[in-house]
Amino acid sequence: MAGTGFFGWLRSNSEHYLLIAAHQKLARTQGAPAPRPPRGAKDIFWLRVFAPTYALLPWSLRSRIMRAMPGSHRQTWADPPRPQGPAV
Repeated sequence: MAGTGFFGWLRSNSEHYLLIAAHQKLARTQGAPAPRPPRGAKDIFWLRVFAPTYALLPWSLRSRIMRAMPGSHRQTWADPPRPQGPAV
C-alpha cells in the first residue's frame, strides 16, 4: 500500500478503482471484453460515484488535493549529483 494509515488506504483504493474504470472505458471504446462488473457496495461506490466524480474535476483541483495529502506523491526528486573526476 502507498503510505500508511487513512491516506495510504485512500490512495491505494483510488489508484485501484481508477485503473479499473480506465479499463472499462478502454474496453467500451475498443469493443473488447470489460473487467467484471462491480460487486457490492464498495465496488459500486468507487466505480459509479468516485471514478466519474474524479474524472469531472479539473486537473488543477485534483493536483491541489493530491499535494495536500501526505504521501509519496509529495516527495520531490533530489538534485542529480555534481559531476566529479578528471573528465569534468
